Amino acid sequence: MTLKELELFYQLGENPHISQLAKKISMSQSAISLAIKSLEKKLSEPLFDRIGKKLILNERGRRFKKETYHHFLALKDAENLFKHDTFSGTLKIASSKTLGEFIMPQLIYDFLAQNSTVVIEKEIKNSAQIIALVQEGKIDMGIIEASCEKDSIIKKSLGYDELVVVTSDATLANKHLFIDQLAQKKWILREHGSGTRELFLDALEEVASSLEIAMEYTEFEEMKTLLEHQPSLMTCISKLVVAKELARKELHTIHLTNITLQREFYLIHHKDKYPTALFKSFESWIEKGMKVELKRLS
Repeated sequence: MTLKELELFYQLGENPHISQLAKKISMSQSAISLAIKSLEKKLSEPLFDRIGKKLILNERGRRFKKETYHHFLALKDAENLFKHDTFSGTLKIASSKTLGEFIMPQLIYDFLAQNSTVVIEKEIKNSAQIIALVQEGKIDMGIIEASCEKDSIIKKSLGYDELVVVTSDATLANKHLFIDQLAQKKWILREHGSGTRELFLDALEEVASSLEIAMEYTEFEEMKTLLEHQPSLMTCISKLVVAKELARKELHTIHLTNITLQREFYLIHHKDKYPTALFKSFESWIEKGMKVELKRLS
């Protein structure tokens, strides 16, 4: 049954003259009759007694009105809310770890501060997990740090990020070295599925297989603590993550000769995702805000 059918049913319950109702709402009598017959067919029994030119609610019609009218009013209120407040709603998003911890919180906070009727449900996953969630329709939008070439997904560039190789070994600070000179060092890397890990290992090509990966990590603080206490360890990480430690000279950058470690951040969503006004507004907010934040933190 439709809201229109229900609305006509309640109106006829108050005024049984179809001709008068038709004139009042600028609708033909035949269209009203068809709508009522459609409603009765869906309920498998008549709701009105046809007496002369009037439609009078029968006992089943009166019961139906009593049991449903308050629900109908609630639906109409919801309909009016969505017509006049296009920014009401809940967005489900997921961000990769670097962005989810260092950039997205402030962007989300500022957006919510301007849109009090919006709810944003957010989580932090690695890029591979986020891509899977978008494909399955479990989230509306993903912010990732790895390329995605799935036919079912639309991606938009949000800007670039620099990856750096870091260690707490001050003797290697700011040195320019070939990766072969570091192949015997111990490495700690992000878990499988991380965009940071994939880009780093891809850039190393055949040398990647000879690296001694001593440990994988998921938490940035875990990685920083290990590096600071174990000068023999090193990692490749976003410069955004270790900017404070580099400034305080707790960690040091090693420059890899002939290897570029730059990646692109992307906003992704399913190609069949309906772009509501809220979705489009938040998408635009993230595109603009991300560029500003990346420039500020670089």
